[in-house]
Amino acid sequence: MKIVVDCRYTRIGQHDGISRFTAGIVAELGKLHPVTMLISDHRQLDMLPALPWQLVSGPTSPLEPFVALQVKKLRPDIVFSPMQTMGSFGRDYRLLLTLHDLIYYENRTPPRDLPAPVRLLWRLYHLAWWPQRVLLNRADRVVTVSETTESLIREHRLTKRPITVVPNAADELGAPRLPRERPSVRRLVYMGSFMPYKGVDTLVRAVAKLPDHELHLMSRVSDDERRRLTRLAPEARLVFHNGASDAEYAELLSGATALVTASRAEGFGIPLVEAMRLGTPVVVSDIPIFREIGGDAALFFAPGDPDDLVRALGDLEAGEVWQQQSARAVERAARYTWAGSAATLLELMQRTVAELGDRGAGRRRARRR
Repeated sequence: MKIVVDCRYTRIGQHDGISRFTAGIVAELGKLHPVTMLISDHRQLDMLPALPWQLVSGPTSPLEPFVALQVKKLRPDIVFSPMQTMGSFGRDYRLLLTLHDLIYYENRTPPRDLPAPVRLLWRLYHLAWWPQRVLLNRADRVVTVSETTESLIREHRLTKRPITVVPNAADELGAPRLPRERPSVRRLVYMGSFMPYKGVDTLVRAVAKLPDHELHLMSRVSDDERRRLTRLAPEARLVFHNGASDAEYAELLSGATALVTASRAEGFGIPLVEAMRLGTPVVVSDIPIFREIGGDAALFFAPGDPDDLVRALGDLEAGEVWQQQSARAVERAARYTWAGSAATLLELMQRTVAELGDRGAGRRRARRR
């Protein structure tokens, strides 16, 4: 079975969520079975494992609907894409497409780093459900990263194809020093963007009510957003890192009181797994995906309610709660590994080819004659 993985969504220089999912999965999949990666920029190789690769057109190129005409020259039996938008016209191979979340149906502001024409198409695409159905039904199987998103896909009847959960995971940031002792300095860590649905305002307002806490905001932030958050609650102790290396992030997490997030919607929650793996408790908004990922290792507060976040952080301070949550976090995080996800994906690939057959076998035999 010849496997091709679409790695063209890999970021250059620093991963985002889908980029990290791609790199994590393909690295472990390559240990289990020969894999060829598709890239659209040689610089992506710096963020990917040392596996065979092929350069093709980019995912935002006008050629994208016809990218299968380039891919089928590799004669794959099956292709996996970490997105649902990969072109498929003229394919002669089995295809697995991935839908990570449905966030942008309720929060339609597209990522700011996309080109203007793509941002416009993004908004139009999320005005109705039928474009998503068209994309997903082109696949032989659909992959998603959580049971929460799987339930939403079924609720909205977005595909007729079988759905398989291949969980997201997190890179290793180091081994936890167990048992962890509760830090003497109360530092809270937030890792994520500053888009409105992320609820960063709730975090800032809560910290303003806790003069002995400081909130470390790890991601890159615009000057305007930094000024806005500072004005929102001048008494809050905010530390803007404007981006941090994995080593800096791991060091801060390892000594933090908790990782906090007030997001109203997520497809998974990689920062939760990163923190839990280091034994750092997580205090998060009470939404279905965080219940799924955090379980009893998380403490929850009502989305958009800074007072309830203050209450949850107070609960963390009581008795031995911090130490108990730290131990539970490490145990919970062990469920989510790239190796486990890659094994699930490989089994799905093998089953897809076995059940549906090799779509292009007849044509390839004809060409060889």
